[in-house]
Amino acid sequence: MAKGTFRHLIQSEKPTLIDFSAEWCGPCKMMAPILQALKTQMGDQASILKVDVDRNPAVAAQYQVNSVPTLILFKNGEPVWRQSGVVTTAYLKEVIERHR
Repeated sequence: MAKGTFRHLIQSEKPTLIDFSAEWCGPCKMMAPILQALKTQMGDQASILKVDVDRNPAVAAQYQVNSVPTLILFKNGEPVWRQSGVVTTAYLKEVIERHR
């Protein structure tokens, strides 16, 4: 993914949650059903995207992603929330609703 493409994806007024992950990461695999449930609950109120840090090292470096999974919530192109590790669907929903 080119930096310009990524920048375009996060420019929305709608909150955009990026899951920085890797194929080899066990906790990242645990996030998949959590994010799917979140997507179901949030509908089109938020965008939820996954970025593989091994395939997109420039984007990961730009946002100083040093561990996976790292979740960053963007609004209007700016990071407004960030956390590493596995978190619950309910917590993520609360974070997104706070930044809508």
